[in-house]
Amino acid sequence: MTKHFNSALSHSLGDLTTWKQEKYGLTGDTTYGKFRIQLYNDNVVRIQITREAGFEDFSYAVEATPSIEILTILDQSENLVVKTPNFVLTITKAPVRFSFYTIHDQLINEDDTFGTSWNGEQVTTYKRIQEGERFIGLGEKTGPLDRRGHGYENYNTDNFAYSPNGDPLYCSFPFYIGAHHHLCYGIFLDNTYKSFFNFGASNNRFTSFSADAGEMNYYFIYDHSVADIIKHYTHLTGRMEMPPLWSLGYQQCRYSYYPDKEVLSVAKTFREKDIPADVIVLDIHYMESYKIFTWSKRDFPDPKKLLSELKALGFNVVVICDPGIKIEEGYKAYEEGIRDDVFIKYPDGSYYAGQVWPGWCHFPDFTNPKARKWWKDHLEDYFNVGVTGLWNDMNEIATWGNMLPENMEMDFEGNKSSIRRGRNIYGFQMARSSYEAAKSLMKNKRPFNLTRSAFSGVQRYSAVWTGDNVAYDEHMLLGVRLVSSLGLAGVAFAGYDVGGFVGDASTKLFARWISIGAFSPFFRGHSMINSRDSEPWAYGEEVEQISRNYIKFRYQLLPYIYSLFHEASETGMPVQRSLAVQYTHDYKVYNGLYQNQYLFGPYFLIAPVESTKDLVKVYLPEGLWYYLYDGHKYTGQSEIILDCPLHKLPVFVKAGAIFPMQPITSHTGEATHTIILHIYAGDSSTFNFYEDDGVSYDYQKGNYALRKLSHDHHSKRIIISEVEGKFISNAKRFKLVFHGLAADTHRIIVNGNELGLIRDINTSFVALEKFDPIHDPDPAPQQSVHTVDFDYVKEEIVIQF
Repeated sequence: MTKHFNSALSHSLGDLTTWKQEKYGLTGDTTYGKFRIQLYNDNVVRIQITREAGFEDFSYAVEATPSIEILTILDQSENLVVKTPNFVLTITKAPVRFSFYTIHDQLINEDDTFGTSWNGEQVTTYKRIQEGERFIGLGEKTGPLDRRGHGYENYNTDNFAYSPNGDPLYCSFPFYIGAHHHLCYGIFLDNTYKSFFNFGASNNRFTSFSADAGEMNYYFIYDHSVADIIKHYTHLTGRMEMPPLWSLGYQQCRYSYYPDKEVLSVAKTFREKDIPADVIVLDIHYMESYKIFTWSKRDFPDPKKLLSELKALGFNVVVICDPGIKIEEGYKAYEEGIRDDVFIKYPDGSYYAGQVWPGWCHFPDFTNPKARKWWKDHLEDYFNVGVTGLWNDMNEIATWGNMLPENMEMDFEGNKSSIRRGRNIYGFQMARSSYEAAKSLMKNKRPFNLTRSAFSGVQRYSAVWTGDNVAYDEHMLLGVRLVSSLGLAGVAFAGYDVGGFVGDASTKLFARWISIGAFSPFFRGHSMINSRDSEPWAYGEEVEQISRNYIKFRYQLLPYIYSLFHEASETGMPVQRSLAVQYTHDYKVYNGLYQNQYLFGPYFLIAPVESTKDLVKVYLPEGLWYYLYDGHKYTGQSEIILDCPLHKLPVFVKAGAIFPMQPITSHTGEATHTIILHIYAGDSSTFNFYEDDGVSYDYQKGNYALRKLSHDHHSKRIIISEVEGKFISNAKRFKLVFHGLAADTHRIIVNGNELGLIRDINTSFVALEKFDPIHDPDPAPQQSVHTVDFDYVKEEIVIQF
């Protein structure tokens, strides 16, 4: 029987009294509580610790279920030893502590002396810091890449114009990865109460993670690489579905574009100025008095006509959706919300009211199935007029005063709980409600869905952007780190407001920011009311040209980017990858000088740099690297000094790379008939090139085309595999572009047929052929490349060079 103790003091789990084996693990009773161990696969184990009578099995975050039966449990005098094929869990009996080892007895992770302890309702697990240990992750958190020596709070908050060290922000991802001695592991705390993570802040003894209430419920993940750990984490919490292709193009937003004539003018200007774009985003001024589900009668009298005209120009429309429902008689959403009883309540049954844009509002309880249906019913009008994307904002919940009463209650699928448990998942469940509604209402067409507030698992339903950032250099680089960290937390579709939402970007800052944004998963320009115009042409001729070049390059890269999103949907691998993903144990990637650098997919290394700098120090990890603009080759594990004028963001391509590109289009609705494969001499590598129709869910029924691209450096062969899947590609031709071939190479053999090579003295990147029209009117010759083209066929293609 569990003993009572003084709740004013910290008290640990105690000693093991009894235990028993169960199908997927074991349970144990202790002097002050109980624990349960469950194996989810050979690499993932769940540990639950509680003082309650039973264990909690409800989760919005976790989709997976235990699937591995433990076969070996050794009951030793001082320990229980649980052996799996990939790691060993040792449970000391007196007191109960958990330690994890490799199958070769190397320590991975262990409890500190305090183990798991309670301090009042708050429950905390303490882990001993290992020598040289680093910590990465936690998703949307400011601060350095390496979290060692820092502490963080998870309590989703509307943090307007947050500081570079502001915490908490809009999202909570209680998942981190530890690395030491060439080992790495992950820990995910599945508890939605306010939580805290301490990575040795104010102490040099332990890390800890705690929740204000509820169970200690965490998952321990072990594998050989960070990529594998992310794969297991997203097995637990789910993976994204393929986004619509158009959502990967450039998106233009403003708080706010109105009236309708201005919206149309912005769209036409993109086309007139030959700047590719796919999306116009409407902020709150499209509504009548800021009321969700309405259109301003004065400024948007005929939204269906407007959206039809935009569609004819190749633009999709995304509209903002705020959860606050104005308390107003005659307002349909309010009256039907009262009728259907969908709003959050106080314990006495009255509805909570808070002030936000429309005035006093009630807020839907998205943990209630009735509210999700009500939400879907009211969203239908948007899709009837041609909206194809939703932007979920103010969903922390944000209200004036920014302090929700903590006695509010939420449904939790019929298992009522307080807002203390529900705040961190409110935005997550709003995003879920919007996505599920849109998916149903759009009838096999993929919607775009974006959210500001989120929790682990949100990647199943939505992209995430980093909220109300500020127009200065430090915030630009912070946004890069936030997106890389979101990738470590399973959110592959993430981005920031290019140019900064708050304040006025300088000419140089916008130029630099849009070049970095072109290599971001989510690419949107956005600025707030009463700030300067912030479209690509608003900063003068030079910035307009720089913007045009980088946006065009983004569109050339879309076959590569789309393939990366397919990888994310299959494995959880992020599109934007902190260097710590690939080079986990290279200490230099954590250096403050280099922590902003990242890989865009496997091959592009991006080195973000402030707009005020013309020289930058870059670290190139192991391997060989080509400078994008002139093909100069650098040896890895080296630091280099590089010129970085505004028109040349430092970008490198990994030797051995093989990846697809396409000719420039003005929007993704324009068909292209040529796939351009770029091959960089160097190491061997493979890439999975993925295509589908870009708009429907038919890919889930086999209507896709997947080809494995293999570059074998040793045999000097390129193999383009036979097409897997039923999709018929628009491509009619392959164009191969070889970078770094020996000067005496003049021919290649394609499926036994000899073809001549064309030697080009200009880079083959179309958007970069005249990359310096302002700065370098007579540029020096750029990289020397060789090209050849031939028919696109479904069968395997073998190329000898």
